[in-house]
Amino acid sequence: MTVNSLREDAAEIEGDLRELRHSLHKEPEIGLELPLTQKKVISALGGTGLSISTGERLTSVMAVLKGKRPGPTVLLRGDMDALPVLEGVDVPYRSLNDGVMHACGHDLHTSMLVGAAHLLSKKVDEMAGSVVFMFQPGEEGFDGAGHMIDEGVLEITGERPKAAYALHVMSSTWRSGVFATKEGPMMAASDGLSVTVRGAGGHGSAPHLAKDPVPATCEMVLALQTYLTRSIDAFEPAVITVGSFHAGTKRNIIPGYASFEATVRTFSPEVREKIARESVRLCTQIAHAYGLEIEAEYITEYPVTINNGDEVAFVSRVATEVFGSERLALMKNPVMGAEDFSRVLNEVPGAMVFLGASPDKDGFSQAPNNHSPYASFEDEVLVDGAALYAELALRRLNFQAV
Repeated sequence: MTVNSLREDAAEIEGDLRELRHSLHKEPEIGLELPLTQKKVISALGGTGLSISTGERLTSVMAVLKGKRPGPTVLLRGDMDALPVLEGVDVPYRSLNDGVMHACGHDLHTSMLVGAAHLLSKKVDEMAGSVVFMFQPGEEGFDGAGHMIDEGVLEITGERPKAAYALHVMSSTWRSGVFATKEGPMMAASDGLSVTVRGAGGHGSAPHLAKDPVPATCEMVLALQTYLTRSIDAFEPAVITVGSFHAGTKRNIIPGYASFEATVRTFSPEVREKIARESVRLCTQIAHAYGLEIEAEYITEYPVTINNGDEVAFVSRVATEVFGSERLALMKNPVMGAEDFSRVLNEVPGAMVFLGASPDKDGFSQAPNNHSPYASFEDEVLVDGAALYAELALRRLNFQAV
């Protein structure tokens, strides 16, 4: 196998990868039920000779490619779900589903993983072991990885993978085509805080005859930010962001309730536990001070994404050999985003790798970031993403131990 053989093979299927990516982008789906996406993936895997199975509680696709020689298992993950975002990017393949968009690039991940399956299907004679292709719904807050683990994706070949890898495109931060990763904590733990404050509605002109929940709920939102800066060590990264706030129907009506939801990002188990406890206490005491009722719940979601040091060294070596040292960036700090691939990495040594994909070659650092309605991703990275997936799996199986 020459160093660039898989990369060259990937270039030959670039048109197919673009076509698949555009098709997925046009018809995005949210959550654990992605029937159209699942159908497209299964169709795109035709001719690879993979053994394909689907999920029971979610529309996942688990595909296995067995080499001609016995050996271990390597897992490659690609998430498939979109976001409830109204697309603002004017491209020929823009979303046809109003209010739903592939604003985090999962359409690229899926296409790259399909590409890797085609590349590796032509290398079975060189493969000593098996590759599991994990096409996962529900990464965006639905714990699709957890569901797939429960349904046996890590045992589908009869033995647990020796390594697992995932790619994630970024619409800013890195120049298009640059792979970025780091040893240890790569992405934060993600939790949720859900609060509903109940009072007594009334006329806006007579607040003294009602129990207005809005001022108290607003005070909670501000108090949570003050709490972080005054109760959490400044050297312990933590973020609380209120992304949803709802109250009332008209300006002259005092509503009976107000509610908000926040996302909480941490790296330390101690800080995570403290915020879980104190955020609920803080909101509850503010509500009681105003004579209001409250329902406050802290929801534990994804753990910290932790990359194995040996696997990061392996990924770095492969990326440098195949693409050149200028295409690899070793991150100094983790990011506050979260990933349910963390559940896989809790069970199997592996690595999450970012891939710069901004179409803006010069102003990429200022480009709209992931989850923005204006987030845009470059088709050109599909080839390199597919090639890296395939290179990592093939080299890891063929006794190139880390």
